[in-house]
Amino acid sequence: MDLMINEPFPGFNRPLEVLRTCHRRLLACLERLEHLHAHVPEHGADATAQAAAQRLLHYFYSAAPHHHADEYEDLFPRLKRLGDHPASHPQLPAWLDSLTADHEALERGWARLEPDLLDIAEGRPASLAGAPEWVARYRRHLSLKEQAVLPLAEHLLDADQCRAIGEAMARRRDIEIECRA
Repeated sequence: MDLMINEPFPGFNRPLEVLRTCHRRLLACLERLEHLHAHVPEHGADATAQAAAQRLLHYFYSAAPHHHADEYEDLFPRLKRLGDHPASHPQLPAWLDSLTADHEALERGWARLEPDLLDIAEGRPASLAGAPEWVARYRRHLSLKEQAVLPLAEHLLDADQCRAIGEAMARRRDIEIECRA
């Protein structure tokens, strides 16, 4: 699990692979949250639980916001503009609308989990109520992106569009990327 969380990113010249790497990292975080949810009732907010909660908070405070912006500010708008492309899937607009609505629900779920994670990180007991449902919803969310949206994006986006997405992703992270002609 930690291997996926610490998996190195491909270059930003391959933005769809960066998104897939983010998804694998998110899945590892969801697995960590499931383990934490099972661990806390038996062991409380012990050192293991505290460390897990701290790692989850770090990920969702630092990397997750960038990932969401990558999709909702750069990838999804470009895909929406390609909805009538002959190679597009007729469900693409509905998928993107569903993912956007789902993101709002995931944010509300995070707002409920975050205080418990903060308590556990500080050694205070907390229930993580709603964690299993949130994890299941997040997995469905990621599955739609992985199974439908990203494969379609590979076919619809040209090299210039991918380059623009990759450059935006790098800027968001204050990373300079090498321009290739």
